[in-house]
Amino acid sequence: MNVNLYHFDLPEHLIAQTPLKNRTKSRLLTLDKNTGHVKHQQFEDFIEYLQPNDTLVLNNTKVIPARLFGTKKHTGAKAEVLLLKNVSDDRWEALVKPAKRLKKGSMIEFGPSDQPLLTAEVVEESEMGQRVLKFTYDGIFPEILDQLGHMPLPPYIKEQLEDKERYQTVFAKEEGSAAAPTAGLHFTESYLKQIRDKGVTITYVTLHVGLGTFRPVSVEDINDHKMHSEYYEMTEECATTLNETVKSGGRVIAVGTTVVRTLETIANEQKIGELTACSGWTDIFIYPGYELKLVNALLTNFHLPKSTLLMLISAFAGREKVLNAYEEAIQNEYRFFSFGDAMFIY
Repeated sequence: MNVNLYHFDLPEHLIAQTPLKNRTKSRLLTLDKNTGHVKHQQFEDFIEYLQPNDTLVLNNTKVIPARLFGTKKHTGAKAEVLLLKNVSDDRWEALVKPAKRLKKGSMIEFGPSDQPLLTAEVVEESEMGQRVLKFTYDGIFPEILDQLGHMPLPPYIKEQLEDKERYQTVFAKEEGSAAAPTAGLHFTESYLKQIRDKGVTITYVTLHVGLGTFRPVSVEDINDHKMHSEYYEMTEECATTLNETVKSGGRVIAVGTTVVRTLETIANEQKIGELTACSGWTDIFIYPGYELKLVNALLTNFHLPKSTLLMLISAFAGREKVLNAYEEAIQNEYRFFSFGDAMFIY
């Protein structure tokens, strides 16, 4: 399947640069996956589409301050590191800049020049600026990272946020992501309470967002695209909740593409209705032709042209219906991407 089938013209001014101050004031476009009918609403209207026997599944991953700015040891040249995932102990997979000058054996220091708080050695190299770094330090790594690191905002956002929590969901708990599960940014604690008060069950999975978020599809045939693996977990409590939802005939509603990838990975490995706690790594690539096994509906943001995320949501309603809805979103000036508006496919 050709990647150009997922191209559309997106005016640059529609890519949201900053988050809305009031999370629930985003707009909401709803798409009926059976009829293709589109409706324009406000995000606070999302609750109208939920029923008491539904279960809303959120990704409770927490973004770490994964962007580090340091200097190359001996030369003092500037270096930038984006931590992607913890490989083992003090080894991290990361993106580095400038990649050409940070080869195996290179040393990067972070913190005061006379007494660095953190040192990284490049121990493995791979393509597209990807490296494995081994860190040495005195103290507790998360505390040092919190002191030195910056929130890893998407590359199109040029300014650092004054409030780091604006790139964190209100239910973020499990540290490990290099990017936020941004569909969850629309929710507030009070809005989640309204949803629970309606009788809707809320449960959580964890998927630590990694390199796949930053890697566009660069091949003509999407079948040749390789997804990067990301770590996921599902608790016994979540598994029980999902089993009960399926058996009662309720809907499993995913908040974000990361939740879809997690639940569908698990559904491919376990029997639906008899799910159990599990964890592992997933590199699942969902696009039209894939039949959803566990997820019935999806709340997501608006994605960029030719992205794997656009292909994933097209698996729900079909490419033509999704692109038609996107055309309406563009005409109505919806905000796209991480800090943008929301779309509900049901």
